[in-house]
Amino acid sequence: MKQQHISVTRKTKETDITVSLDLEKAGTVSVATTVPFFDHLLTSLAFHGGFSLSVTARGDTEADPHHLVEDTGIVLGQVLRKRAESESPLQRFGHAVIPMDEALAEVVLDVSGRSHLVYVAEYPQERCGTFDTALIKEFLLGLIRTADITLHTLVRYGENSHHMAEALFKALGKVLKIAYTRSSTKEIPSTKGVLE
Repeated sequence: MKQQHISVTRKTKETDITVSLDLEKAGTVSVATTVPFFDHLLTSLAFHGGFSLSVTARGDTEADPHHLVEDTGIVLGQVLRKRAESESPLQRFGHAVIPMDEALAEVVLDVSGRSHLVYVAEYPQERCGTFDTALIKEFLLGLIRTADITLHTLVRYGENSHHMAEALFKALGKVLKIAYTRSSTKEIPSTKGVLE
């Protein structure tokens, strides 16, 4: 059954997160995670991806936002997996290279049914405001593991960690839109005839 708007809620002892996604509808973005720079990244992802996204997340951020950031990736991955199941076949692949001032990021996505992450980024500043750039990898790991996707992310260069991280999320938004768009054919985009 095809679903344009997909929503998933996940509650644990550490976090309470709801993510809603509509890849066909642009312009409605609402992100509230209690982690300001993470809100900024997710807003950039949806806005430049051209789709609607709602994220509400609460968690034990008084200790560290690690759980909240990783679990948000997990829930977004669950939403994307539902999208893949309801819209098959998909375009499957996506690729984008996005600049932000002196920074350049590249993201390549394969909705393959196999989870794998390649993440190459060296941030000159460890934090963007109070946000630890090491958490970006944790978000991506949560995402790929539950979405069952292969994701290659490369921040080619940059001098400002904010610009580098934002370019990466803008590129990720672009590839999500491309790869999760319905295929114009009914054929599964794999020589095996299945994606797993």
